[in-house]
Amino acid sequence: MDGVYTFLCDAHPGTMRGTFAVGAAPPPKPRLTGRVGPGKVISLKTAAGTTVKSLKAGTYRLTVRDATKADNFHLLGKGVNKKTGVRFKGSVTWTVTFKAGSYTVRSDVSKKLRRTFKVT
Repeated sequence: MDGVYTFLCDAHPGTMRGTFAVGAAPPPKPRLTGRVGPGKVISLKTAAGTTVKSLKAGTYRLTVRDATKADNFHLLGKGVNKKTGVRFKGSVTWTVTFKAGSYTVRSDVSKKLRRTFKVT
């Protein structure tokens, strides 16, 4: 039967254990990319490179590149509150579940760095 199964060795439960899946693999999560900096720039784009103005509700894999120590990348909306640190410079990847509503990508330092999009 399709599903995820767990196995455990009775004699060595601390070291000999694991899981395996049977059946078709689930489809990969759609990908998004976010960016803040260098300079006063903030963006959220699809895997095709288009700026996000609206999305379908669901789970996405979001990779954020924070290229400045002057601002941060902050994603806010229904059930989502993810951000990089202001002094952080680097990349992070989040799994984010969007529900119908309005979302904002912004910097907590520079109030003019702000984009909004809708999820349907």
